[in-house]
Amino acid sequence: MRHSRPSSVFNSCSQHMFPLLTAHIMPPFDKLQLQNKPFKQRKSFAIRKQEVAGIRSKFPNKIPVIIERYEREKYLPPLDKTKFLVPHELTMTQFVTIIRNRMALLPTQAFYLLINNSGLASMSLTMAQVYKDHQDEDGFLYMTYASQEMFGH
Repeated sequence: MRHSRPSSVFNSCSQHMFPLLTAHIMPPFDKLQLQNKPFKQRKSFAIRKQEVAGIRSKFPNKIPVIIERYEREKYLPPLDKTKFLVPHELTMTQFVTIIRNRMALLPTQAFYLLINNSGLASMSLTMAQVYKDHQDEDGFLYMTYASQEMFGH
């Protein structure tokens, strides 16, 4: 034997409850809009510095790297993540290969990885050398990737 509520009880109850529930719902959070902002604009300097301190204490042999797509890039796909922990001894050549593979690029597709939006690093340098010379004051190493050289924008 099945018991059911009369629909009038449910309707009157939901009409009174629904306004209470919706009154406290915040507007939708636009995650996509936040993701389109550069990492430095998404997090304060203090939070970034604290994050690096935590990473460096847990992983002393890794370099915290932020890789972002050039804002006017049209051909290369976005990476699935922004933060990378990279071994000190990895060369730039090896690192570029890892990023290219992560994006599933064809060998014919051009790919440039700029350090601090300013220039290319020698491909024979280790990540430790690049980090020593180019780390940001927050402790991250910032890189930007593009399909064309961005000098002169």
